[in-house]
Amino acid sequence: MQNRTVNCCIPPESGGDFILGKVVEELSAAIADTGKPLMRRHLDQPLPSTSIIIDIVEKLRSVLFPGYFGNSEITAEGLPFQLGAVLDSIRPLLAEQIRRGLCFVCNDEKKCSDCTHQALDITGRFLASLPELRRLLMLDALAAYEGDPAATSPDEAIFCYPGMLAVTNFRIANELHRLGVPLLPRMITEHAHSITGIDIHPGATISEKFFIDHGTGVVIGETCEIGKNVRLYQGVTLGAKSFPLDAEGNPIKGIPRHPVVEDDVIIYAGATVLGRITIGRGSSIGGNVWLTHDVPVGARVTQADTK
Repeated sequence: MQNRTVNCCIPPESGGDFILGKVVEELSAAIADTGKPLMRRHLDQPLPSTSIIIDIVEKLRSVLFPGYFGNSEITAEGLPFQLGAVLDSIRPLLAEQIRRGLCFVCNDEKKCSDCTHQALDITGRFLASLPELRRLLMLDALAAYEGDPAATSPDEAIFCYPGMLAVTNFRIANELHRLGVPLLPRMITEHAHSITGIDIHPGATISEKFFIDHGTGVVIGETCEIGKNVRLYQGVTLGAKSFPLDAEGNPIKGIPRHPVVEDDVIIYAGATVLGRITIGRGSSIGGNVWLTHDVPVGARVTQADTK
């Protein structure tokens, strides 16, 4: 059998250049058509950078948990200098990314200059919230230690647990969401989602001492409200049962549609809790339960109860 050399290159005379030019022309026209649902109106304004956002979050983690992340060789005397240096490096980076997010949703190109001033103000307010974020996260770490007999210390939860990583990203993102920052909060929680398999919308409301054990497959929706000392296991979904539509058939955004989970509730692996229902204080929801109705205070719900 003879060896044959196959030429895999398409010669210019085949019309490749013409096809490419036509594709570029049609794509450019489609992108320029502002009548289409194109969110990015100002192409001259860069989008937030995923890599820079991730770097900012890692720097924030080193501020919230010094010695655990970032520089591990910190003395008590050097701590204020370390924190100050990291925060000083975060401030301009975060302000620029917030400005980009604000410009992304800005409808008036002339007012885009206001985004810079707004971004600086939001950055200052966010940095001022870090002591409270630290307090909440330390309580989350304590909840992990108290809720998992395999945990040897809260430090182990901070350093090793995927649930702790996801909750840290959530609390950072939630504060930015509360301050009205577009895009960045979702980028931060989705990064944690890609690493841990835990999907928490930055708009959810989660009180202190929150613990996700194991974590993979947990979903917490945008309007979910979670009280104090709540524990979730892997595969739990706190989702919406339906999506109300407006007169044109479009989903109505922002209305409460996810569960309210009161204090001291435990929801075991694989449970699916849907709709704007209330899980009463001190209740426990068994594994693989499908739940679409309110649960009274102190109740114990199992698969047998939902059949």
